[in-house]
Amino acid sequence: MTVPAAVIKCVPMERSAYEAYGDLISADESEAFRFANMGTAKRFNQLSDVINLRPNEARLNLCVFRCEAAHLPLEMKLLERHPYSTQVFIPMHQDAKFLVIVSLGANLPDLATLKAFVVTGAQGISYKPGVWHYPMTALEQPIDFSCLIWEDGSEFDCHVVNLDEPIAIQL
Repeated sequence: MTVPAAVIKCVPMERSAYEAYGDLISADESEAFRFANMGTAKRFNQLSDVINLRPNEARLNLCVFRCEAAHLPLEMKLLERHPYSTQVFIPMHQDAKFLVIVSLGANLPDLATLKAFVVTGAQGISYKPGVWHYPMTALEQPIDFSCLIWEDGSEFDCHVVNLDEPIAIQL
């Protein structure tokens, strides 16, 4: 087992702490909503843009990820990004918890901006185009996620970088 070069402590997901990386998607009644379905529902609109930065004909892909629960302790050895598309993940299980690890940076991740968040099953997230992130990580139990992403099947859909030294993620 390698010794991690750094340790990142996870914090609970908060809209303001996450806004540089993407959007928090939730039915947060402190945000604007309107009544729908004859008053039996509250509708929260425009929670995240799903941006396609490609000049070509990429297609919006609605897919499902089935993620097994992470083996802890977690050592992060890579990050990925989707330089031309927002990526949205919405858990399909209310009682689930998952981990979101993000970093800014142009051609490579800027590890000084690395953050880790614990997200509840009542919340979804988006990654802005080009935001580096660790693959979806279910905590405690498997989770299915609905995912939206613009893809064209090229090598530009996803970039992966292996880290020189693993980083320990502390829950």
